[in-house]
Amino acid sequence: MAPRIYAPQRLRVAILGTGNISRAHIAAYQHLPQAEIVAGCDILPERREWFLQQPGCQNARVYEDYREMLEKEELDAVDICTPNGVHAPAAIASLKAGCHVMVEKPMAMNPAECQRMNDAAKKAGKLLACGFQLRYTPVVQMAKRAAEAGLLGEILYVKIHAMRRRGVPNWGVFGRKELQGGGPMIDIGVHQIESAHYVMGEPRPVAASGRTWTYLGDKPSQVVSRWPNWDYKTYTVEDLCVGQVRFADGSLMEVESAFCSHLAEDTAYWEIMGTKGGFRTDTGTLFHDQGGTMVNSQAGFLPPHPPPTDFVSKLGDFLSAIQNGTPLHSSGLEGMAVQKIIDGLYRSAAQQGKEVVIP
Repeated sequence: MAPRIYAPQRLRVAILGTGNISRAHIAAYQHLPQAEIVAGCDILPERREWFLQQPGCQNARVYEDYREMLEKEELDAVDICTPNGVHAPAAIASLKAGCHVMVEKPMAMNPAECQRMNDAAKKAGKLLACGFQLRYTPVVQMAKRAAEAGLLGEILYVKIHAMRRRGVPNWGVFGRKELQGGGPMIDIGVHQIESAHYVMGEPRPVAASGRTWTYLGDKPSQVVSRWPNWDYKTYTVEDLCVGQVRFADGSLMEVESAFCSHLAEDTAYWEIMGTKGGFRTDTGTLFHDQGGTMVNSQAGFLPPHPPPTDFVSKLGDFLSAIQNGTPLHSSGLEGMAVQKIIDGLYRSAAQQGKEVVIP
């Protein structure tokens, strides 16, 4: 194996998986001069060809097998953008090869894989980051500051909304449970769960109850939608998942997430309720009492947030932790906590909604 040579002036990064989500990562690295993309890996030749045409990637080398890439390249970090089922083996191999790792959400397929990834990071003495970008957005940071300032009081209850009326991705493998681990809950619900859990103060989940239903995604559809003609023949995930999670501090989280549902409009937000105040992310509103009046407060200013700002923030945090030793704000420990929530909901659903313990 080639020795790892670390150049503190620019970190050498490889993109593992050059499919759709890698577009946002590659675009973000163009705003992060402390890193350079030196390699890319994908099993599909057309994706490797596409990768080499992207800004900042023209001089990179490409590989079909990530093991060969890890053997031949002198890398500081590997950025994993593959389907969920590849996250754990690719991350563990990269950590063993002496690389820091950023892995896209969700961290893995289940908590057991997350544990192996965290163990590998600890043994290698390398950083393992999980790609949760919503926590870096201005509105979530506003909510976090309100919570830390005591404006919410004791947090009692959170309601998660991650609902699409007809939004099955017609690309990738999002409908294949054996490659993704699940459907909308693990794909889009994870973002809202993670950012809400972050604002809650990351309490320990102890129990979950949930139900899942599949009634549209596994059938051909003639309904006009933004992503028509998905592969219903290989669709093995849920259309809709709802559930409740209990935490060690007594707080509750309710979750609803769907690729297919009959509702007025798509929604992606959470609302939080505490003893002194509440917050809702889609409107960026703080609900509290002031001077004997119920007040709805909104920010007079929040930083502009054009794409790919959230990816720049999460990748910048990762690179700074490597290069400068700053705290890593979205580590594998946070990733595993979120995975336990999702796993608990799915395990309960497999038992027809019976509450299950989250170890």
